[in-house]
Amino acid sequence: MTGDGIGVALEVPVGVQLDVVQQVVVRGGLPVEGRPIGARQLDAVVAALGKDLPRIVLAYEPVWAIGTGKTASPAQAQEVHALLRKALGRARAADVRVLYGGSVKAANAKALFAMQDVDGGLVGGASLDADEFLAIARA
Repeated sequence: MTGDGIGVALEVPVGVQLDVVQQVVVRGGLPVEGRPIGARQLDAVVAALGKDLPRIVLAYEPVWAIGTGKTASPAQAQEVHALLRKALGRARAADVRVLYGGSVKAANAKALFAMQDVDGGLVGGASLDADEFLAIARA
């Protein structure tokens, strides 16, 4: 979803999710500042929402994690989440929940959620197993 449609989406009484996706090349060792993390998309949303920005939940998922079962290390997730918060900084970053969504599992949830800038998880396939999902929720 882009800045153009997100304002309209907020008028509907359902949740709105902005998913920021990294390009595959990110895993290749670029410094975090040089990574394409959807900055233009994020800037458009910040500009479109203004004071309504805290109403969204921002989900970050590395594209290399989608459907692979691979997860960023807690340090990698923290690094990108901190960069996202920095990008949101002028717009009350502390008020925006930023979730990690790259193959969150019971085995890694506690470590990921312990990171300062990771507010929780966007759980995919693991949510299909009730016991696994409950363990994630308890993390």
